[in-house]
Amino acid sequence: MRPWPSSESLFDKAALESKLEDLTVETEIPGFWDDPQLAQKVMKEKKRIENKLGEYAETERLLSDVETLIEMAEESGDEELGREAEETHQRFLEKVEALTLEALLTEEYDLNNAIFSIHPGSGGLDAQDWAEMLLRMYTRWAEGKDYQVTYIDFQRDTEGGIKNVTLLIRGDNAYGYLKTERGVHRLVRISPFDTAGRRHTSFASVDVTPELSEDTAVEISSDDLRIDTYRSSGAGGQHVNKTDSAVRITHLPTNIVVSCQNERSQHQNKEYAMRMLYAKLYELAKQENKDRISELTGDYSQITWGNQIRSYVFQPYTLVKDHRTGVETGNVQSVMDGDLDPFINASLNALRRGE
Repeated sequence: MRPWPSSESLFDKAALESKLEDLTVETEIPGFWDDPQLAQKVMKEKKRIENKLGEYAETERLLSDVETLIEMAEESGDEELGREAEETHQRFLEKVEALTLEALLTEEYDLNNAIFSIHPGSGGLDAQDWAEMLLRMYTRWAEGKDYQVTYIDFQRDTEGGIKNVTLLIRGDNAYGYLKTERGVHRLVRISPFDTAGRRHTSFASVDVTPELSEDTAVEISSDDLRIDTYRSSGAGGQHVNKTDSAVRITHLPTNIVVSCQNERSQHQNKEYAMRMLYAKLYELAKQENKDRISELTGDYSQITWGNQIRSYVFQPYTLVKDHRTGVETGNVQSVMDGDLDPFINASLNALRRGE
């Protein structure tokens, strides 16, 4: 059994408890709810710290259980207790690893919700079907994290698969975890759309940006924008809006396109689409080490498509391999069911090492 690290060292428990106490006092001040927006931010931060301390307490409990089970097993010679100690120890190590990775999420916006988009590449139905398979995979992953998934934009193809989809994934550190999934995902399989049963290669791109707060200043020249409206439809075609309330905005210098059809009005959709656009421009500026959005030009889609990060092989063998970290597994079905943590964890560790 490997020695275990002290969970005390994963983060400053005393500092968190002190911060929680300060926030609790703040919520008890008369007039606290006079500014609802500020009050909600305080309550959200208070809840986040409470959750963090709860995770800390759970880790400490697991450690105590391991020590007790080992002592009991040694005294009694009971092999069943020994196996239970091993299993509890493994759960403890997994919890420690999760907390350690969470401690790596220190970049700006890592705590934020994630705006998550999937776009099929060339290849017609195969690529569109692959995009829908990725949608299911990431939705399963998010559900496993107890994150809330909301459709911002969804366009299904009449023949099959999806043309594109944009999700809002809500939860602590959603963007921090998902940011390393940005790039091109490659599928190799026997195409179900090929009557000759030939093997096809399909591509789909994933884009991830942080959701920005409503008070984020967006300074983009109107001359750089093309704004189109269209009739919105729900994910999977549950409903069709009879008004042109959906909004699509194209940033002409970079060819970035954002769409929103989730809000109730065209005005609300435009506001949220602008927030999405600013988030994408922020990410692009960071990638290109540019401080000003006005300096950004070029084909954003080409930048994205150049980043193939992972291959999923269904035939003639089964393999999912991350080309950045070398992490791989032959259990394709588990990955497609949302088991992405080994890939995400390895990518975050690589970022920590500066790779």
